[in-house]
Amino acid sequence: MTARGNGDGFRVGLVQMCSSRDVERNLRDAGELVREAASRGAKYVQTPEITTLMESDRQRLFAAVRPQEGNGALARFCTLAGELGIWLHVGSMPVLLGGGKIANRAFLISPQGRVEARFDKIHMFDIDLPRGESYRESKNYQAGDRAVLAPLPWGMLGITVCYDLRFPHLYRALAQAGADFLAIPSAFTRPTGEAHWHVLLRARAIENGAYVFAAAQAGRHETGRETYGHSLIVSPWGEVLAEAGVHPCIIVADVASSEAREARRRIPSLQHDRPFQVIHGAESLVKDAS
Repeated sequence: MTARGNGDGFRVGLVQMCSSRDVERNLRDAGELVREAASRGAKYVQTPEITTLMESDRQRLFAAVRPQEGNGALARFCTLAGELGIWLHVGSMPVLLGGGKIANRAFLISPQGRVEARFDKIHMFDIDLPRGESYRESKNYQAGDRAVLAPLPWGMLGITVCYDLRFPHLYRALAQAGADFLAIPSAFTRPTGEAHWHVLLRARAIENGAYVFAAAQAGRHETGRETYGHSLIVSPWGEVLAEAGVHPCIIVADVASSEAREARRRIPSLQHDRPFQVIHGAESLVKDAS
């Protein structure tokens, strides 16, 4: 697919990683892959969820994270974005809050090296999987409560993180507020990824007439967790424009916000939402007196 339109086209780069318990190593790995994406012409580059630290042990996690103010990792990403002249979207990184909690926070950084938007993951991944895996994200992380829409030079970006993907009303709200692009950086487990990753990402694109950019974690991490990979760039018509495999790498694709407008013209469902009530079957038999 070739980007077209009057100034609305650009190249997207997604960074796929296998983040470790070593923040410094993760920063080096992310930096190298971001540079590679920029060298291939990407003007917007996204990294995956928990870019800087994959840690499940509470004590080690809290020992490694820092507040946003004065955060060295964030400062390095800002410097990198400014150096490369790109929009750098850090998919998320743990940020220390008060009250014994951490935010799973995404940052959108401008080509001038400034943080232009931030988003705290709203939905916490608290789940027991059939193969015996158990996750309790809410034990350490504090859920966000605000959806975030951020302007890019080519259109509007709706920012989310990973498990948010399973809550379609969030993406509907972002699309109706003007999002042309939906960002879903993730660290999907292998079982859930194999079952649902592709279909959910394509569905979010199709039902909202928006691009989906989903950088992913991939591989077996030091904690023992295994993530699915398969970073995806999906068109507003549901086409997979680029897909990664299961190892660290980058993918790129040319996109254009005019494609989102065209998809919404062809299927204008965003204009057709209607209010309704959910009632029990017996109530449906009562004659409407109006």
